Amino acid sequence: MTTTYLELINRGARHYPDRTAIVYESQSFTFKEVDWLSSQLAHALCAKGVSQHDRIALLLNNGPYSVPLDFACVKAGLNRVPLNARLSVQEHTRMLKETGVQHIVFGADLADHALALKQELPEVICYGLGSKIAGGDDLLTTAESQPTSAPEITVKDDDVILTLFTSGTTGTLKAAQHTQASYAGVCKNVLMNLINVKHDDAMLHAASLIHASGVFVLPFWLRGARTVIMEAFDPTSFLQLITKERITAINMVPTMLQMLLEHPDFEKTDVSSLQQVIYGASPMPRSVIEKAMSLWGRERFWQYYGQTECPLTITVLRPEDHEGELLGSCGKPCVDVELRLIDEAGNDVPHGSPGEIAVRSPAMMKGYYNADQLNAEMFTEDGWLRTRDVAVMDERGFLHMKDRTSDMIITGGYNVYPREVEDALMEHPAVIECSVVGTRDDKWVEAVTAAVAVKPGQKITEAELINFVGEHLASYKKPRKVVFVDSVPKTAVGKLNRKALRDMLKN
Repeated sequence: MTTTYLELINRGARHYPDRTAIVYESQSFTFKEVDWLSSQLAHALCAKGVSQHDRIALLLNNGPYSVPLDFACVKAGLNRVPLNARLSVQEHTRMLKETGVQHIVFGADLADHALALKQELPEVICYGLGSKIAGGDDLLTTAESQPTSAPEITVKDDDVILTLFTSGTTGTLKAAQHTQASYAGVCKNVLMNLINVKHDDAMLHAASLIHASGVFVLPFWLRGARTVIMEAFDPTSFLQLITKERITAINMVPTMLQMLLEHPDFEKTDVSSLQQVIYGASPMPRSVIEKAMSLWGRERFWQYYGQTECPLTITVLRPEDHEGELLGSCGKPCVDVELRLIDEAGNDVPHGSPGEIAVRSPAMMKGYYNADQLNAEMFTEDGWLRTRDVAVMDERGFLHMKDRTSDMIITGGYNVYPREVEDALMEHPAVIECSVVGTRDDKWVEAVTAAVAVKPGQKITEAELINFVGEHLASYKKPRKVVFVDSVPKTAVGKLNRKALRDMLKN
């Protein structure tokens, strides 16, 4: 048996019982307290009839119970399905139906959202953390009377412990499955390639813990270091916490870094403790990274490229490589990742030619849930995972991203896919046709931009359309710009021509 996620949780708890593990606002928890609470929550879930290998949805914003609840699911042998709280009830309903989830744990601040899901799916049982709705209980209350030792379960390397929805690079909603072994592989990947966590280090988390930010929790747990959690990103509080908590590492998306640079306290904040500014998720505007390095020093900046299907780091751009044309690259392949550039047939492309990135890694997902055809498309016969990203490898071994095999938009670190925005726009009775692309934006890197043709005799404003989409999709998916046109660009066979639209919007 290889090392499992469960074993790594247990090791950290054994080695550092009295050290501070989690800090959230005025609350702090030792390793022992997190370990005990996670065990009690695991027993509480079992007491509610949730069985090992069941899928359980977690509807939680960042908070004091984020880590204990994740650990509880692992200790109970559950397959957790995190729900991004920014998504709509309709989007979550679809996710729950696709995965057959029967139980949801929700944060007290999301009780109304949970109730709306319950109305859509009456058979689902909802358990609150400090709250309850009809048909469910407060899991924290149940946990109070439970044992502080973990449930006795037997786990296997390939037990699925995380099913994480991602649109990936195809725009089709799919659920990547990670196992006991692959998640342990993710932890090792981070420690080997990105960050050498020390005993007294502390990482500040402002981005959602269900995504890349949460991957850093286990490496810090294993080294007896602190995880400092913010409910959400706020530039003022973020800068203050760097100083107050003597933060040594932060994980940013480009938009967050840009907002910090624009803050009046950026240059005068004491960042003497800060050793690493780690960033990824979307391309970093050159002007932003150059200004940040000039003020905070090049030696602090680390870039990673990875995917939900193979987290966290496929390649890493180290501080000493943050210069010249290399600022446009995503670094060199990681030591525990095999990487090839291939053509559509799966053959290696000639050196210096563009090819699709294919990888093999211990951190690689098991596959997508209930998607045999998609898995057959994404995995080669000899086990390489296609990323659908196209890149070129230079003579020094640095990977340069060239294009995507889809029209995915990355705005503020979030993936947005044109089709779902177009579908929402087409629901409006005044819209006859539309096309959505990403356009360059100094703050968000890319702005969701819609070209809309209106039916004859109809009138609709830009603001009305943006608000209409916001009623159907998450806020970050709304168009930031709407351009009214007589007709949208199409190919010769009548398909939407997004390249032509992007070219048109540049002029």
